Amino acid sequence: MSLHDDAVLVLKGYEDGGDAAQAGLRQQYLDHLAAHPDGMWKACGVGHVTASALVVDPERQQVLLTLHKKLGMWLQMGGHCEPGDESLAAAALREATEESGIEGLTLLGPGPDGAAPIVLDRHAIPAPCHWHLDVQYAALAPADAVAAISDESLDLRWFGYDEVPDVADASVVRLVARTRAALLRQG
Repeated sequence: MSLHDDAVLVLKGYEDGGDAAQAGLRQQYLDHLAAHPDGMWKACGVGHVTASALVVDPERQQVLLTLHKKLGMWLQMGGHCEPGDESLAAAALREATEESGIEGLTLLGPGPDGAAPIVLDRHAIPAPCHWHLDVQYAALAPADAVAAISDESLDLRWFGYDEVPDVADASVVRLVARTRAALLRQG
């Protein structure tokens, strides 16, 4: 199965939690992929699907954010899909591992089986990218996790849930809130 086909299946199965805005984004993403066979790749000038993951500490009390080098913002780990990615989930996990330096991350999700997107976020990026149609996951760090700053980051830091609104934008705050809700459902 191609990454494009995987993305369509993931988006069709995405649990929007009855949120009309999320349902609308899901349809925008599906329409984008239907109109753009290259819609998974950075080369798609009008925008493209990206994958990211919010890393949660083993005690489920903090999240790891990166101070993005180009954007100067505290964000979750994530970025562009690559030809070797077998799925959106694999792309999110690869990005989270590369940017956090933490091996052994486990994807979570709103469902009991995990590895499902937590939230969708469409955001403008300076040219030439234009729009990122981000599929956002959450990942649990292993007990022995040691983070390491990547070349794409100015800093990497653990934040308590209540600290995130002081440093991050609304999209990250929304991702944290939906991640916490998913963690509570999983027990």
